[in-house]
Amino acid sequence: MLVAVPKEIFPDENRVALIPSAVSSLTKAGLEVLMESGAGAACHHADAAYEEAGAKLAPDAQALYQAADIVFKVRPPEPNEVEQMREGTVLVCLMDAFFKLDLMNQLAAKKISGFGLEFVPRISRAQSMDVLSSMAAIAGYRAVIEAAERLPKYFPMLMTSAGTIAPARVFVIGAGVAGLMAIATAKRLGAVVEAYDTRPVVKEQVESVGAKFVEFDLETAGAEDKGGYAKAQSDEFYRKQREQMKAKVASVDVVITTAAIPGKQAPVLITDDMLQAMQPGSVIVDLAAERGGNTEGAEAGQVVEKHGISIVGYTDYPSRSAIHASQLFAKNITTFLLNMVKEGEFAIDLEDEIVKGALLVHGGEVVHEMIKPLMEQKGE
Repeated sequence: MLVAVPKEIFPDENRVALIPSAVSSLTKAGLEVLMESGAGAACHHADAAYEEAGAKLAPDAQALYQAADIVFKVRPPEPNEVEQMREGTVLVCLMDAFFKLDLMNQLAAKKISGFGLEFVPRISRAQSMDVLSSMAAIAGYRAVIEAAERLPKYFPMLMTSAGTIAPARVFVIGAGVAGLMAIATAKRLGAVVEAYDTRPVVKEQVESVGAKFVEFDLETAGAEDKGGYAKAQSDEFYRKQREQMKAKVASVDVVITTAAIPGKQAPVLITDDMLQAMQPGSVIVDLAAERGGNTEGAEAGQVVEKHGISIVGYTDYPSRSAIHASQLFAKNITTFLLNMVKEGEFAIDLEDEIVKGALLVHGGEVVHEMIKPLMEQKGE
């Protein structure tokens, strides 16, 4: 079986799905590795390093896709990339399936078996395959660095001959992996950090990385799904939440928002009237901007200035730390694949909950229990 890794063509995507040091884990398992020439250049991995590690090179994407049995990618493939794949190819990547139903149809039409790494179940056996957590940690770290650069204040408290500089106050909304990394990073930079999450169960985690856990007067029973993610709440819940959050965001210098619901648009948590109550010069880094944002007025990939507040909506933080992001991604994706390789033979075992949980398209059909109903609603 030949594992092929193309160059990412999404604009400004600097990651690669496999780094040279990860090639040996596949070749030792009896697999061959083919890299498109230049695939690792954006994250400083030269073609020669891949060849030294035991991979072969393809001159272009077309040659690579025609040879591939298994394709590793970071981003979902574009339609023209799918067209170049052979029927029956296995595709492993972040698929963004909830919002790319046309892609699911295209994969099914070519009988491509498509695995979405974002659907790997959150169980202990799959921790080393958890791409979402790997990338979210980077996003949380970079969000704070971005905020510190834009905030017209120091983060730490400083005692100077001209007087004492008060520390910046940072408020993190959402205490998942990204939120916890944001808390830890802001704390290391010397800020006073507070955090809020609809899931009271995360209070201990928030406090363990140095923040005060903020509690609002809300009914939070059932706020977490079986996968450990925050669940969508009612409109009334969000209304009450915004009322109590207004005073909090008005008292801080930086807000980091991370609230995302799998398969849905992000809930708006910071409204225009809340922005008007904030201190001029404050910064919001909205990590949910790609799905509409937690902040009214946030724009994906842009920085918006509103009422004297900077709203940062960048969506490419892992790509901005491409060396480490690629290192972590390569570990996650190779571990995921090798779970399906026994004695050099690759097989899709539908009795394995990791395999079944991540398999979206197989045998010419959309098979995932969460995506299939969406296709039926669409009339596909």
